[in-house]
Amino acid sequence: MKTIPIRSIQPQEFKANLLEGFKIRSIEEVLAGKDMSQDLHRHDFYFIMVFCKGSGIHTIDFVEYPVKTHSIFMMRPGQVHKLQLTAGSEGYLLEFSKDFRFLSTTGNELLRKATNRSYCQLDKVGNGALCAILQTMLDEFRVRQEGFENVIKATLEIFLIQYLRYRQRNQKIDNNKANRYQQEKLQEFLDLLEVNINTEKRAAAYADRMHLSPFQLNSITKNLLGKTVAELIEDQILLEAKRHLLATSNQVNQIAFQLGYEDVSYFIRFFKKLTGHTPEAFRKNFH
Repeated sequence: MKTIPIRSIQPQEFKANLLEGFKIRSIEEVLAGKDMSQDLHRHDFYFIMVFCKGSGIHTIDFVEYPVKTHSIFMMRPGQVHKLQLTAGSEGYLLEFSKDFRFLSTTGNELLRKATNRSYCQLDKVGNGALCAILQTMLDEFRVRQEGFENVIKATLEIFLIQYLRYRQRNQKIDNNKANRYQQEKLQEFLDLLEVNINTEKRAAAYADRMHLSPFQLNSITKNLLGKTVAELIEDQILLEAKRHLLATSNQVNQIAFQLGYEDVSYFIRFFKKLTGHTPEAFRKNFH
């Protein structure tokens, strides 16, 4: 049984600058005229791909997405993925460590919002504007004139702002006050869920932390995602379990404890109910 390898950002030849842990490349440079096929792996850094032109398949956290012209992929550290790209794809690849420092706390907040969704398909205008911003960033990174680090950090923040604007516009969300409130609360819940899932699995506890009633929180998740709070909690547990099973060689009982289950048999029944497989069978049979 093979576990998912964990990749780290490669050290740069220049280290004495403010961009240690940051890299930007063109996808053409990465492909070098050849098709790419990467097996399942995970990163310990942020990984952003913006396609001006492209074709292929990108599987992120066991969900398959098409690589198409004007598609964008945002990955946080710890997510698992595999990638197939066709030669001739064009665009930009950004990689930076989770310790990469922005000039302001605003940048970190923008990054959190931008990476809460792994895939986005934009139109030609929006994608073109983003690619122009990234080309400026790439030029600065390559030439490295005086002050280039600050230009890149500022440009990265601009890129995230513009990406979030275009993404919202492309989703055609009704921007009335009630809808904005629900969107904000949904994001707050998803953020809490990702951080606390190992120690808290009660829907009522999340609602309480958000100063909502369980009914109110449930209404928001059903309205915006078509799922109950309990279903989203189960989804997050299952995702974390799959990551542990495929990215580590830990025993099932160790994984159960890491996910907050003292009763290993209960965890096994829970996993089988949702997937149709025991954890060990899933680990053995996943391709």
